Amino acid sequence: MLNFEEEGKRNPVPGLAIAPTSGFMPAAGAAAPAAAPAATDERFSAGNAHRRIRVEDKQIINSKADVNQLVPFKYKWAWEKYIAACANHWMPQEINMGRDIALWKSADGLTEDERRVIKRNLNFFVTADSLAANNIVLGTYRHITAPECRQYLLRQAFEEAIHTHAYQYIVESLGLDEGEIFNAYHEISSIREKDEFLIPFIDTLTDPAFKTGTPEADQKLLKSLIVFACVMEGLFFYVGFTQILALGRQNKMTGAAEQYQYILRDESMHCNFGIDLVNQIKMENPHLWTAQFREEIQEIFRKAVELEYRYAEDTMPRGVLGLNAPMFKEYLRYIANRRCQQIGLDTLYPGANNPFPWMSEMIDLKKERNFFETRVIEYQTGGALSWD
Repeated sequence: MLNFEEEGKRNPVPGLAIAPTSGFMPAAGAAAPAAAPAATDERFSAGNAHRRIRVEDKQIINSKADVNQLVPFKYKWAWEKYIAACANHWMPQEINMGRDIALWKSADGLTEDERRVIKRNLNFFVTADSLAANNIVLGTYRHITAPECRQYLLRQAFEEAIHTHAYQYIVESLGLDEGEIFNAYHEISSIREKDEFLIPFIDTLTDPAFKTGTPEADQKLLKSLIVFACVMEGLFFYVGFTQILALGRQNKMTGAAEQYQYILRDESMHCNFGIDLVNQIKMENPHLWTAQFREEIQEIFRKAVELEYRYAEDTMPRGVLGLNAPMFKEYLRYIANRRCQQIGLDTLYPGANNPFPWMSEMIDLKKERNFFETRVIEYQTGGALSWD
């Protein structure tokens, strides 16, 4: 509950009490505050009930600090990512889909295998970002008690909405059957299996009864954060990104490919933020990073690689665009190794290489014309542009 009482010895505002960790509910793992703070709690003694927040009070999870107070900053990396994300704002309808529409309607514009790749991509992505947004808004946000990180999570949730909008815009532009595309995650096994893999980790965080504050619960939270940062956004999206961007490199479906490139840039930042979040939680709670827990995470990565490879086989049963499914087996192993290293795990697939080095260029491309030559790829709002 919010408390706007100014510092001093004024009487408390009627009906308002100081929440130790959340402006709207107790932080995960914390009991609901009584109308009057317990006299035994040093934090809420007469001399400390209204003392100002100190940096050392802040924690990523289970913080004792007021989450409504953004400053003083402790996690500047989170704030910087929030500022960068805002500067990279874009909207789908800004991108011209005219060439894509003409190509899609042309009888000989695309092969059947290319059409399958496009539709399978949309089959997965139209609901994937909604799952990600729900996980943030209904789950993750509740349990993260660092306001700088919450600020980024709010921006991330908005970006997931933009991504869902982008896929809908592509579906609408091409005149595809919306029911068929949007319900595919129930009907196509390679997509359904990926979503069913993710659902338990969503359910953990969105369960109203779930609270952090014990080693077991904190490990469940950490595991879910790893799954969404490193597996969903850091691995499950990459077959689709590669396929559509490969089309764009061949001057096909350039409007859709341009949108995918912006989405890839956003998702790369989501992944990096999530990894930073995981590593910060590990640093503050080293007791969670047990040998057994690390083995469980490695097994999750192995299963994810297997599921995403099945999706690759389903999307391209034959070679297309200079790609084939076996190439993705190597790519997914390479990505899994990278994600493991980023969170401090041993690599799972020694010697795995990146068969698509141009994908790294897509992620890292800055202030250049994109390969579709339609607009500056590092789109930024006017106030953030530098004219040096």
